[in-house]
Amino acid sequence: MAFDIRDYTRTSRAVQWQDLPLDEFRTNPLPPETLRSLRYMCDVEYHTVCYLRDMLVTPSHKDPQVTAFMTMWNMEEFWHGEALAEVLNLHGMSIDYDHLKATRLKLGWRDKLDPIKQSLLANVVGQDFVAVHMIWGAANEWSAITAYNRLAELERHPVLAELLKRIAKQEARHVAFYATQARDRLARSKKAQKIARFALRKFWGPVGSGVMAETEVRHVLRHLMSGPDGRRAARSIDEHIGKMPGLSGLRIVEDALELRGIPA
Repeated sequence: MAFDIRDYTRTSRAVQWQDLPLDEFRTNPLPPETLRSLRYMCDVEYHTVCYLRDMLVTPSHKDPQVTAFMTMWNMEEFWHGEALAEVLNLHGMSIDYDHLKATRLKLGWRDKLDPIKQSLLANVVGQDFVAVHMIWGAANEWSAITAYNRLAELERHPVLAELLKRIAKQEARHVAFYATQARDRLARSKKAQKIARFALRKFWGPVGSGVMAETEVRHVLRHLMSGPDGRRAARSIDEHIGKMPGLSGLRIVEDALELRGIPA
């Protein structure tokens, strides 16, 4: 089914958490390893605006459907960060805008140069870059849904599970847009297929790995993707990607786990 961008923009809303019995976290707090993973997820959600910044200097910004989607997508991701920050605050972990600023400042010159590199590369590739952007976004959103569902499954905290379910439901709409666009654009261009395959195989990394410390990336992957169930979840992401035109056989998520020694 085609993705209805007008329906999406009309119905886009901030994720709701104020109606949840959040005080239960005071009497039934989350363990340290879960809080560490939540903090990672929170920081990544807040960092979405930087990804949007980098995309706006590429051919993607010329497509009205893509820009309409990304405007609402960025808003929804921001509120995912706000919701997770509230859970962390209830555990005495303050996530404020000074913290976010410090995280970005740590990136140094890399953060300043990323939009320039992205613009140069994307405009050399041309319109086929949009297909790469779309499949990259789909891979990241499939990863996000899987991570939220895995954390809810592992923790089995009723309030956390409901919040993560609500966030994952919005992420599912995001992946629907990205995947629909990616499938259509890749099907139309063999060149886009080759570029996307090369980019994913050579440069894709777990969501947040370009922002967060490698120790934190390894923690989240070990927490959520280790063991048989975690590896099956990772494999399902690769299978989704492999169904796209020209991308069969890619195993970027499993490769990322094996590179970091995450046990299966």
